[in-house]
Amino acid sequence: MRHLALLVITLSGWILSGPASGSVLEKLLMPGQVTAAHAKFENDCNQCHSPTDRHQQSNLCLACHKEIKADIDARRGFHGSSVKKMTGCPSCHSDHKGRKADIVGFDRESFDHMLSGYALTGRHTTVACNACHSAGSKLRAAPTTCVGCHKARDVHNGKLGTDCAACHSTSTFSKVKFDHATTHFPLTGAHGTVACESCHRDATFKGAPTQCNACHVRDDVHRGGRGTDCATCHNTASWKKSSFDHLKMGHFALNGIHATITCAACHRSGDTKVAIPKTCIGCHSADDRHAGRFGEDCAACHNEKQWKGVLFDHAARAEFPLRGSHEKLDCNACHKVQAQQVKLQRTCVGCHAADDVHRKAMGSDCASCHTEKTWRDKVVFDHGLTRFPLVGLHVSVACEECHVTRAFRGTAKDCLSCHKAQDVHKGAFGKVCNECHNPNGWAFWQFDHGAKTHFALIGAHKPLACEACHKKPPEQVKLSTDCASCHARDDVHQGRFGSDCARCHDSRSFKSRAPRP
Repeated sequence: MRHLALLVITLSGWILSGPASGSVLEKLLMPGQVTAAHAKFENDCNQCHSPTDRHQQSNLCLACHKEIKADIDARRGFHGSSVKKMTGCPSCHSDHKGRKADIVGFDRESFDHMLSGYALTGRHTTVACNACHSAGSKLRAAPTTCVGCHKARDVHNGKLGTDCAACHSTSTFSKVKFDHATTHFPLTGAHGTVACESCHRDATFKGAPTQCNACHVRDDVHRGGRGTDCATCHNTASWKKSSFDHLKMGHFALNGIHATITCAACHRSGDTKVAIPKTCIGCHSADDRHAGRFGEDCAACHNEKQWKGVLFDHAARAEFPLRGSHEKLDCNACHKVQAQQVKLQRTCVGCHAADDVHRKAMGSDCASCHTEKTWRDKVVFDHGLTRFPLVGLHVSVACEECHVTRAFRGTAKDCLSCHKAQDVHKGAFGKVCNECHNPNGWAFWQFDHGAKTHFALIGAHKPLACEACHKKPPEQVKLSTDCASCHARDDVHQGRFGSDCARCHDSRSFKSRAPRP
């Protein structure tokens, strides 16, 4: 044993006495081969290890891996954010496990990208690693700026800088969150919904005009007549909504329909500086259906809400109330010439002389029979005020049945003038029909022959027709009451006993004899 110990001491002294004595010893004590990347330093242990201070190993690693040290010092990337949690490089990267050993120990599937200092958000979470980390290059070499990956898709051609996140998000490029208020032209009203390309002709977004007329010259219905300061009247909410004070600046208040029509409806040239008339007739002469007959003061009858809403009080101003059919008439129906020059009459015949079917025979007081509703409906003439009151069936007879002409005068009052065709007596009893008949009907007649003629109809005389005795009208021939005057042909005595037949006979029959006294 003493020889063995002496040999070890001798060899140790010999190894330590040379210039490479430390390296040889460390190589003899090396636990295994280093990884292929460190193979060139395998014979020089001092490149990675300090023989006197084991804590200096991380510093030796960083002395070689300067880019890692720079990340740590700048606190960026994976090593810059996680090194404080580590005990040094060997805690993650242990060597001497062979040439093929992976001392990096990086697992793509379980790696938390947040530790790299670049969190994956939006669509970045679905992108494959190789899309950003090129094959053959270090993982830390992947760009962390938007343009680093998306420069080819930069439609702005770099004119807006490299801070894409100022406007875009990782969710989608099309969704822009740029705050236009940070410029000299905040987007208000309808501008907030307009696509960027509508105002910005190219993707540089530089040099876009800020004057209204620069973008809206085609929409300028005034054709430049109001200048380029559109904001004087309009706002960004809508072109149609104008804040122009027409009364203050145009000396003409826009009321009623005037408040809803377009400026071009009156300012037809487009140049609002060109003076236009302020009177109704100045603009509406073509709409004047009266053709100037009522003058130019349209406001006397109409208002600004609508032309058809007439306000003229005909009763108060013309002393002629419009009632019935008059109320529905058009003004021009009566006023055929200028009302100021020709005053219309207020009597019925003043307007309706041509319609007077009576040809003035009934006078000029049409209202005594007719109403303003219609000429023919509900005629209120009281026939009882004439010398021929209407009673019985005459009440229901149309006027034209008796009055052949509309003059209504000179009409005969006797019955036969109208009823000659119905006279079954054929004039035998004259024209005074009412002595037997009444207006309730021809069949309703009554004549007291005894009282009227002092010749009572009894016996065989009673059923006889009137015409059997009265061959001619009573006013022409008065019949005798003697029997012989009618029965001379029936006198078998041939007049020998005189004309007083009643001495022997009665009215029942010639064959019967009256009793002798």
